[in-house]
Amino acid sequence: METEFWTRRLKDAFESWELCFITERAKKYEAAEGELLTVELKEEEGIALRAVKDGRMSFSYTFEKGQEAYRALMENVAAVMPFLEGDPHSVFPPAYGRYPDLDLYDEKGLAFADEVKVSSLLEMESTIRGFDRRITKTRNCELHQSELHVGIINSLGLAAEARKSVYTLGAMAVAAEGGEEVSWYDWTWASAYGELDGQKLGKGIAEKAVSFLSGEVLDTGLYDGLLTPACACQLLEILSPSFLAENLSKNKTRLKEKVGKKVLSGLLTIVDSGARGIGAFPFDGEGVPSQDNVLVREGVFEGFLYDSYYGGLLEKASTGNAVRGGVKEPPRCGPRGFSIAPGQGDGAHGLGSGIVVEELMGTHTANVVTGDFSVGAVGHLHGGGGKTPFKGVILSGNLFDLLGRVRAVGRDLTFYGSYGAPALLVEGLKISGK
Repeated sequence: METEFWTRRLKDAFESWELCFITERAKKYEAAEGELLTVELKEEEGIALRAVKDGRMSFSYTFEKGQEAYRALMENVAAVMPFLEGDPHSVFPPAYGRYPDLDLYDEKGLAFADEVKVSSLLEMESTIRGFDRRITKTRNCELHQSELHVGIINSLGLAAEARKSVYTLGAMAVAAEGGEEVSWYDWTWASAYGELDGQKLGKGIAEKAVSFLSGEVLDTGLYDGLLTPACACQLLEILSPSFLAENLSKNKTRLKEKVGKKVLSGLLTIVDSGARGIGAFPFDGEGVPSQDNVLVREGVFEGFLYDSYYGGLLEKASTGNAVRGGVKEPPRCGPRGFSIAPGQGDGAHGLGSGIVVEELMGTHTANVVTGDFSVGAVGHLHGGGGKTPFKGVILSGNLFDLLGRVRAVGRDLTFYGSYGAPALLVEGLKISGK
């Protein structure tokens, strides 16, 4: 990170400063019809600077190195600084003595030859196509490999450095019969290449695609229903902004003044952890050590998520929730590994009759402040010892109310990216159909 080089040049230029060094190497493999289509490579190395002068914090970044990087950053800061306003809460975290030891870097997997990874990708694609005669093609059959190296230093003596690897594997299967065509996409990820199971994923994708053929529209009504882990994760993405200190400060959360009160079903415990999910890392986007933050314990709200800025503004310590989208973006307050703790439920076996909601469409239209939503849904109607696929219906309601009616929580905690959930059995899902 060339700490001495940068400290010498920045110590007299600003009241305080922070540098973040990010190097990312990525590779994508794509296959179709039993053949490798493309292999794409990408490498990016940059430096981001946040600096405070006269109480004003500026942000700048560059992809230059050494003296050229210093010159570019200083020129950018000089250009924007006159237009900034002072803010006493623009601060950096202090130095920390230690960080959690997380096993996130798979050096062995990164060293595997392309032939090995291509072979496993083709095997998954073949598993999908060979599952059933009604599978007509595959799409987006891809393996992504990413290697990330991050270092952060600041004028308060903070120095944090770590690296990680991430592999994602996904595909879409298209099934057709009698003039009808349906598709299903799914994906998985791991920090270690050996933890990926392409055959299992491929079989599940193909099986699900075929199961949606001959789908019907449900009758309008209230249904007891099971939300699959993937579906529950979609709802968590709507819910998570309510726990951010930024939204507390802007009065954009229903949880304001609710600490210590029951807000969800007593079966639900929600944790945000910098050590879980696809974004797991020993520290956050400012160098604060990652930790587990219990937000809801058995339905009772326990607190919000803070970065350094909103922690200072609201007189709370950072919870390690500054997130960066890359070198081009300053850190912001956000969830990291947001999940519902697993329970003891048996998934669909505990449903009896009712619906299993497999996927939601249009969740971006939900109101993240009030929790109100009206989204498309697909899944299966269970009853009489069988199941029938359904489509073309709307699931609506309020997310806080829905999560207050959870009557069973599954054991099958699954992370989709930064959100994790087990299956949830919920009473009274409002379906608008025929």
